[in-house]
Amino acid sequence: MVTALGSAGSWPAALATLAHDTRPAHRVTHRFQKPLAYACLALSMTLVGSYVALSKPLVTILPVFLLAWLRFGIAAIAMMAWLKKPPDEGPLDRRTWGLLFLESFLGNFMFSICMLFGVSMTSTLSAGVILSAIPAASALMGWYFLKERIGWRIWAAVALAVLGIALLALARSGPAAATQGLAQAPKDYPQALWGNLLLFGAVLCEAAYVVIGKRLSATVSPKRIAALINLNGFALCTPAGLYLAWHFDFGAVQVQWWLLLVFYALAASVWVVWLWMTGLKTIPATQAGVFTVMLPVAAAAIGILGFGEQFTQVQAIAFGLALISLLLATLPERRVHKSDQA
Repeated sequence: MVTALGSAGSWPAALATLAHDTRPAHRVTHRFQKPLAYACLALSMTLVGSYVALSKPLVTILPVFLLAWLRFGIAAIAMMAWLKKPPDEGPLDRRTWGLLFLESFLGNFMFSICMLFGVSMTSTLSAGVILSAIPAASALMGWYFLKERIGWRIWAAVALAVLGIALLALARSGPAAATQGLAQAPKDYPQALWGNLLLFGAVLCEAAYVVIGKRLSATVSPKRIAALINLNGFALCTPAGLYLAWHFDFGAVQVQWWLLLVFYALAASVWVVWLWMTGLKTIPATQAGVFTVMLPVAAAAIGILGFGEQFTQVQAIAFGLALISLLLATLPERRVHKSDQA
């Protein structure tokens, strides 16, 4: 191709030569396809970890079901144009509608309820440790529902994740926190225990979200998936949301909390889902689970840097077990296939 360009004698001829040679452009597109998909998955889970931590102050101001309803409502307005079916997309059959409902009920509605109630009862650091079990849970669900094969490292990762969660559950005091009301860790042990159990429920919901999302991304566009599952979440929260809104004093909420609510709604329902589904169109579900490591890391970082939370000895051990579990669950296997060498 270099020789052809050199002999062309003019820029129009050179451009014509490039236009006829499509192989380099294809290689460039293919080269950046996976890195862009990885970036989408990593940014998606980072945003999830961020809003998990940032929802801590919101649940002290707004009732949980009202907060969830407002989140879905704000996102529904933002994604109204995404509901339209693209020209190249076929009609949705009954099975796809069922998967969309399950994706919304488990990954949107139940994850939000378990996460919001859980983080209101415990600390963001505890949330980070518990949510670090998502990769192992995703692998187990992939093994059970998708019949994917998993090795001894995943089983070891599951055992370590369960041990880390058990340490948190047995701890009778949360991590030391700053004296601010929003950052203070709960002192009541039964309440913290229920919070940890709810967060573990959020882990199972997120793992189901990963598995179902892979199936949906094969037939439905990422934008439309985000809009449809958000609309289902809005419908599920509407009865409780309307009741709570009728009795709530919205004038008492300061401007900064409304701004945080808007960020939370857009991040949780719009950006996170679109980024995740975009990445899943290229990356297998089992490999995509690797990027959920960004969720607990982001949540813990915001808990430490933003809310002044500190590690206790028990939490440090639990977090260390969680990190080892993440490494075991997400490091790629060293396998060389002949098809890859061809």
